[in-house]
Amino acid sequence: MTYVPYDSQQYSRKSHDESAGSAHFLYEGLSQEAQRLITQPRTILDRKTRERSFFILSVSFQQLRHFLRPSRTKLGLVLVWLLVLWWGERRVFKSSIESCQWESWEAWPPGVMPHHVVLLADPQLVDPHTYPGRPWPLSTFTVRHTDLYMRRAFSSLQQTLEPETAFFLGDLFDGGREWATGKEKQADLHFKNYDTRYWLKEYARFGRIFLDRWTTRQSTDNPLRQRGKIIASLPGNHDLGIGNGIPLSVRSRFETFFGKGNRIDIVGNHTFVSIDSVSLSAKGQPQSDNTRHVPGQQPNQEIWEEADDFLLHISERKATTLTRELRTRAGKLENPLQIHTVLDIDDPIVRDVAQSIPSDSSELPTILLTHVPLYRSPGTPCGPLRERWPPSTNPDDPSEPLATDERNAISVTAGYQYQNVLQPDLSKELIEKIGHVQHVFSGDDHDYCEIVHHGYTSKGGGVREITVKSMSWAMGVRKPGFLMVSLWNPINENGVSLSASASSSANPTLKTHLCLLPDQLRIFINYGLLLALTLPILVVRAFICGYSDTRNRNSVNERNCLSDNHETSTSEYEVRDRAGSDTGTSSSNFSTESYQYGLAARSSAGRPRSASPMNSYGIPEGGSIYTMTPASKKILGPNVHETAKTARPRPKVEKGMRAVWRELKQSTMHVASVGLLWYAWLAYTS
Repeated sequence: MTYVPYDSQQYSRKSHDESAGSAHFLYEGLSQEAQRLITQPRTILDRKTRERSFFILSVSFQQLRHFLRPSRTKLGLVLVWLLVLWWGERRVFKSSIESCQWESWEAWPPGVMPHHVVLLADPQLVDPHTYPGRPWPLSTFTVRHTDLYMRRAFSSLQQTLEPETAFFLGDLFDGGREWATGKEKQADLHFKNYDTRYWLKEYARFGRIFLDRWTTRQSTDNPLRQRGKIIASLPGNHDLGIGNGIPLSVRSRFETFFGKGNRIDIVGNHTFVSIDSVSLSAKGQPQSDNTRHVPGQQPNQEIWEEADDFLLHISERKATTLTRELRTRAGKLENPLQIHTVLDIDDPIVRDVAQSIPSDSSELPTILLTHVPLYRSPGTPCGPLRERWPPSTNPDDPSEPLATDERNAISVTAGYQYQNVLQPDLSKELIEKIGHVQHVFSGDDHDYCEIVHHGYTSKGGGVREITVKSMSWAMGVRKPGFLMVSLWNPINENGVSLSASASSSANPTLKTHLCLLPDQLRIFINYGLLLALTLPILVVRAFICGYSDTRNRNSVNERNCLSDNHETSTSEYEVRDRAGSDTGTSSSNFSTESYQYGLAARSSAGRPRSASPMNSYGIPEGGSIYTMTPASKKILGPNVHETAKTARPRPKVEKGMRAVWRELKQSTMHVASVGLLWYAWLAYTS
C-alpha cells in the first residue's frame, strides 16, 4: 500500500474557493481544537490526538494566510487611492468651509448675536449654451461635476456655517435667456429645440442643487435666531439678457418661478434693496425688436418701466417695509385694519393712510444688490483678493497701490447680451434715489473686486462695493468663493439704532469676509499625478511577477503577485509527486508545513508508516492518519482521501510577457474597480 500524505496546500486551495463559508468552519475547527488542547490534560493526549490537533491548527493558519494575504503593493495602492479620493471629494470641502468660521473674523463685542448672511454669485448652471462645441462625454462630465461641486459647497456651507439668509446675485443659469417661451422667435438657431420644457428641467436642477438642501430651521445653538430664508429673485444677463435684448416673456417666466427682481427685504436690521439692473439698462437704448413700440412711449419702456417705477417710490417702499417689519416683531398685524373707502390712486391720502411712515432718522442702513456692478473709471484697481490679475507693483512706492491698474480692474466694455458695468448716469441715479446706500454687492464679473465709490453721496464718505466671486469652478476662476456678511445693528421698537455712530466707519454695522472654495482643477491634477505614479508601479510589479523563476515563484508571489491559483497548483503537484515517489518514508506535507508555523517536524529516520502493528500509532488499513471530526469534514470535504489520491494533469504556467500582461491587467482592474466604486459612492452620497 502506498501512503499519500495529506497536502495542506490542496486543502487550503479548496477552502479558499469556498470563500466565506469555509472561513467560518476554519475558525470553528480552530477554536474547537484549541479549546480541546487547553481543557484536557496534556498527559492524556495521545500522539494521534496531538497530530490531529496540530494538523487542524496548521490548515487553519494556512487558510487564514490566504484570506489575509493580498499583495502588499496592490493593497498599498488601493489604500492610497481611497485616501486621496476621500480627501478630494469630501475632506477638502469641509476644511475650506471650516476655515471661514464666523467667530474667526467677526470681532463683534462679546455677547452680541449678529445676523449671518451669505451672498452667492453666478452659479450659471452649465448647459449646451456654455460649451456648444464640447464633445460627449466631456460635456456630460463637465455638467455633472459642476453640479456636484456646487452641491457639495452649498451643503457644507449650510451644515457648517448655518447662515440665516442667503442671497443669489443673478446668473442662476447660463443659457436661460436662450430657451424660447413660444411667444418669441428663437434668436440663436443652434438652440431652436430648447424651449420652456427644457427651462423647467433646468429649474428643477437648480432646486436639487440649492433649494432642496436649504432648510428653514431654528439654530441649534440659539433658538432666538431668525428662521433662515433663501432669496434668488435677482436676475442676471444670462437669465434674461440685458437692456433692449430682454424678451418680456423670458422675464415673465423667470419672475413666475423666482419672484420679482425688484424688492426690499429687512435682514439683520438692514434694508436690502434688490434692483433688476439688467432690465433698467434698457433705458436710453435704441428700440428693441423684442418689444413693440407704443406711440407716445419712450424706447423699450415696457422693459425698464417696472424697475424705474420701483425706484421712483423707493423711499415710501422702504418706510412701509420697515413699518411692517416692526409691527410683526411687536406681535401686531403686518397691515393695520383699514376703513373700506374707495379712493383714487393719485389721492395724496393714499400714502398716509395709517402707515405711520418713519422719519429719515429711523431709516436703517441700506444695502444695494445688483447683478451688474456700478460704473467706475477704467483701470480702477480691484485690490489684492482678485485672483486672475493681482495688483501690479507701484514703482514709486511698493507699499502703495496704483491709482490705475488695467490688469487688476474690471474691464469697462460691453457686447452681445453683456455689459461689464452699468452706465454712469444709471449708476448715479440708483445711489441717489435709493438713498443712504452704504454698501453695494454685485456679481457678473466672476472674480472678486472691492472698491470705494467717492463720487456718490453717502453717509460714510463713500459707497463701498464688492463684486462677489462666482461659486462655480467652470467660470474662469480656479478658486471659486462666496461672501460672508455679518450684520449687527441693535434698534429699539421704533427702528432707531441704539448705537449713535452705527453708520460710521469707526463703528460699522456690517463686516464681510471672502470664503474661498477648493481648487477643483488642482484636485483633478492630483488625481492625474497619482495615476501617473500608479501605472509604472503596476508595470514594474507585473514584470517582477512575470519573469521571476518558476521554481521560486511561490515565495515571490505570496508577497507580491496576484495569480495565486497558478502558484498554489504548481506547489501542490510538486509536493504530491514527491509524496508519491517516497513510499517508505514517514514524512508528510504536514511536517513540512509545520515548520512555517514553528511546529516540530517528525524525523524521517523513524520506523516506516506503511506497515504498522496493531494497536499502535501507525497508519490504519484505510490509509487515514486519524479519524476525521465533523468540523474537519466540513472543512476538508467528505472525499478528501480520494481527492488527494486522484492524479490530475499539471497546469501550464504562463511565462514571460503573457504572464506580465495577465498580471498587469488583473492588478490594474483590481485597483481601478475599488477606486471607481469608492469614487462613485463619494460622488452620489454627498
